[in-house]
Amino acid sequence: MVMGSWGAALVGLACVWWFSLEGASARNLEPPLIKGQWERIFTEEFNRPRLDRSKWTRCYWWDKGGCTNLANNELQWYMPDNVSVAGGHLRLTARPENVSGHEGRIFNYTSGMVTTGRDYLERAQLDRFATKYGYFEIRAKVPRGKGLWPAIWLLPSTQEPRPEIDILEVLGHATSTYEMHLHYLDKQKNWKSAGKNAKTVDLADNWHVYGLEWRKDAVIWYLDGKEMWRYTNQEGISQEPMYLLINLAVGGNWPGSPNARTKFPAEFLVDYVRVWRRVGQ
Repeated sequence: MVMGSWGAALVGLACVWWFSLEGASARNLEPPLIKGQWERIFTEEFNRPRLDRSKWTRCYWWDKGGCTNLANNELQWYMPDNVSVAGGHLRLTARPENVSGHEGRIFNYTSGMVTTGRDYLERAQLDRFATKYGYFEIRAKVPRGKGLWPAIWLLPSTQEPRPEIDILEVLGHATSTYEMHLHYLDKQKNWKSAGKNAKTVDLADNWHVYGLEWRKDAVIWYLDGKEMWRYTNQEGISQEPMYLLINLAVGGNWPGSPNARTKFPAEFLVDYVRVWRRVGQ
């Protein structure tokens, strides 16, 4: 603010062009800038007429008719109806509407999220998908507007709040800044964070490919095939299985509240999600 199989060995350096304009397809290309042999372990192209529930939940694991993240003072209540698949894209839609959520509290916005984790009633089971290490690639188009907060991130299968790896965070009022973070517990169990933001083209104008390589000794962020940040502090690198989350938050401590210029409904669009793991890892 996680598990499937499709085997294809990648040898050497994949030299490919990535197209970020809407309508340009990168569906048949393999991941950039990674060396060695890899196998595809998760693929979601969103080509079905509805969300594949064998791969995705529509809330955090504490889902009880909806959910939110109270720790961030977010203003949305995540609802299943705000998650849809159309035109080959996942659509997470935020709307200004009042709904009764946690302990009867009224939320002024609804929005959508998906995870590869577990529903509340499944919390004793395994995640739908989780992995320890891998290369994650998501082609997405973020929305613009004060108070909007799209994110793609990883959380541990233990259902603890740390460690966390944020593949992408964008603030709707600063869509020319790519936010990259991770959060962890140090040896004394203190909460620690590390992060970097990078100035970019306006990410809300077009589609972009967000990549993250997570390995034992490094976490590396990519934008459209270009390395953006490399984190190598061993203490902060997760060494446990994690699952994937994609959400469109509204408001909260960091982005602030929407204003009169924020356009609703707002949509966070995802074209595909692909995950590879190094063979033998």
